[in-house]
Amino acid sequence: MKHDSLRLYEYNLWANERVFQRLQELPPEVCDQEIQSVFPTIMKTLKHILLTDHVWLLAMKGDSYENVGKTVGRLSQELEGRCLEEIHAGFLEVAEKFKDFFSQIDLDATAPYSHPAMGIIQAPYSDIIQHVVNHGTYHRGNISAMLRQLGHAGASHDYIYFLFEE
Repeated sequence: MKHDSLRLYEYNLWANERVFQRLQELPPEVCDQEIQSVFPTIMKTLKHILLTDHVWLLAMKGDSYENVGKTVGRLSQELEGRCLEEIHAGFLEVAEKFKDFFSQIDLDATAPYSHPAMGIIQAPYSDIIQHVVNHGTYHRGNISAMLRQLGHAGASHDYIYFLFEE
């Protein structure tokens, strides 16, 4: 039987794909249209999700807070000016890296995570996967709200739809 956290991660990937499918149906300028929201554009929201996925993958692999910051800073610069298809490719690439990493670890094992302001915690990999999924869910909801503000329907990406599609 598949570990619950892997199932949730599969949901995360499925939900991301639903959002990208919806965005690809719309005029390209929609992703860069500025609005009053959590992020000023859908594209910036997508980049934030992607960069944060990288943060947590690197952290799960044991990279230091400083190294994670440097790597993600470089990735952030590389994402500047990228189109929706390139951002989508970045999501697919980091997903493959996550899946490869998951195949090499015990998901119930714990690892340390340090933050200069919050200290150090020991957490199971499965808890960090849950965090990655929750983070993605929150911002996919932002994107749906942003699309509605711009006069477009969002993508249906609730977990129950994933279960029905399975």
